[in-house]
Amino acid sequence: MERELTEPVSLTGPDGRLNRDAVGWARTSLVDTSGIGTGKAWGRNKRWEYWSVTTPTHLIALTASSIDYAAVHEVWVFDRRTLTARSKNATVIPARGVSLGPSLGDTPVRAVAKGLQIEIDEVPGGTRLRGTIDGASFDIVAAKPEGHECLAVVVPWSDSRFQYTVKDVARPASGTLTVDGVEHPLPDGESWAVLDHGRGRWPYDVTWNWGAGSGVSNGRTIGIQVGGKWTLGTPSTENGVQIDGRMHKISTELTWDYTIGDWLRPWRLTGGGLDVTLTPFYDKVSRTNLGIVAASTDQVFGHWAGSFTTGEGERVEFDGILGFAEHVHNRW
Repeated sequence: MERELTEPVSLTGPDGRLNRDAVGWARTSLVDTSGIGTGKAWGRNKRWEYWSVTTPTHLIALTASSIDYAAVHEVWVFDRRTLTARSKNATVIPARGVSLGPSLGDTPVRAVAKGLQIEIDEVPGGTRLRGTIDGASFDIVAAKPEGHECLAVVVPWSDSRFQYTVKDVARPASGTLTVDGVEHPLPDGESWAVLDHGRGRWPYDVTWNWGAGSGVSNGRTIGIQVGGKWTLGTPSTENGVQIDGRMHKISTELTWDYTIGDWLRPWRLTGGGLDVTLTPFYDKVSRTNLGIVAASTDQVFGHWAGSFTTGEGERVEFDGILGFAEHVHNRW
């Protein structure tokens, strides 16, 4: 079993290398990542905030990030009824126009580039997300209910390469999306936000899977958080199921069954009491190849269905949980 962290701890030691006391997982963000950016690792530090918001009619995503020498941002708005997207990507070299706090929630997050603006602020009861691109903008609050738990994990590849992520699923979302001057209020109880917060020092070449989902099924609020490939060979996993706000950690690697190249075929994940299938309806494709820097992403959106058996032996069945899964290969 992985070690559960219950007290605040620093991700790095005085020399900027991994503090092994931080290796483990937590139900809330306990890890101080202010040491990222110190030491002799310039060019390998990676900081990001990613939010995904799902509604009955739209999908929304925003990314604000810095990889030392470049800032990489995106705002994406997808209409589920017409299967059309509006988006703006920006890569700014050298990194400028971006402010990312040293640790989660420390300072407001800001990202400004040509044709794109992102603002993320902690507010009473949640997090306010604002984004603007040509023809689309949104002002959304991702609520954080009392007792709501996330999945925070430190993944140690080595003492000089390590990653801290906070995956926070099933955050109730409210607010307004505006597209071409038409306002779309987010329906209460049917709109959900997912956070992916990261601070770390990465290897040059990495492949990973990530999947998440949020919704209500059979009267239970379900949050799905699954990850794979990038944690292999480490003592950490990035898997858990949140039920009515309580995170149930899965401390085993899952088996991912999907077809590379035929991304819209169902994806099935099994292991650790979890047996779920994602049935996709859309593949968000991203390809970049600048030689030594390259990225390839297939992020498929769809609905999760299946079951999870908790450590206490309770079997929870669910279906219609809106979310996504992805296959990513990055060199940077």
